[in-house]
Amino acid sequence: MSQPLAVRRTGWAEALEAVRVLVSRTGAMCLVELQKLRHDRTELLTRAVQPALWLIIFGQTFSRLYAIPTGGTPYLDFLAPGILAQSALFVSIFYGIQIIWDRDAGVLAKLMVTPTPRAALVTGKAFAAGVRALVQALVVLVLAVLLGVSLTGDPLRLLGAAAVLLLGSAFFCCLSITIAGLVLKRDRMMGIGQAIMMPLFFASNALYPVAVMPGWLQALARVNPLSYEVEALRGLLIGTPMRLPLDLAVLVTAALAGIVVSSGLLARLAR
Repeated sequence: MSQPLAVRRTGWAEALEAVRVLVSRTGAMCLVELQKLRHDRTELLTRAVQPALWLIIFGQTFSRLYAIPTGGTPYLDFLAPGILAQSALFVSIFYGIQIIWDRDAGVLAKLMVTPTPRAALVTGKAFAAGVRALVQALVVLVLAVLLGVSLTGDPLRLLGAAAVLLLGSAFFCCLSITIAGLVLKRDRMMGIGQAIMMPLFFASNALYPVAVMPGWLQALARVNPLSYEVEALRGLLIGTPMRLPLDLAVLVTAALAGIVVSSGLLARLAR
């Protein structure tokens, strides 16, 4: 009776150690990302230009047209969470290029020979993308408030929005690493990243409700994780109807699947 109990305890101890390593490595990767941002703060400003243009030009113009049905929500309020998600998408989708760069510089090979599990390396990168997206999101939120968008001040809802952004960024970062593991070249990765970025954005509810889309685009929007990210952000930040358990379930599942697939391709990328 005591032997199976000892085996069970050993199994728990190994599982806890694996979780500890995963959390530790992820934290280290996030710290590295913050240090990179601290050394080059101009990136924050340059990356803020595009979301600013979307909010100031597109958002304010379409607010005057009343062409998009938003259920009584001012269009700029409706648009702001979509631009927040777009900003995080644009930050994350090019992480594949960074990992190819790490491979070419020999950094990836050095990381692969450490005892760190591949899943921890990918998870670290994925959540580092989330940290970078959160910093970017702060800039977009400040701009949205300055433009008069009515955002919630509830700390729990803001924390929920941060968690949603982290999960969405983690998935798109893993998608980028997966593509990098398939194409292996920076130039190809750059082309594919640009080719999928705007379709992902337009085939979502970031700019308009899913109900106004043609049928084929609605089908794409329903399998696009960005739609669930935007729906959760919109519900948490401006109080529109949302399906938070479903949105979180889709984002968590997508992020976990992304980590598993991209971890499997890491060895191919490092060759």
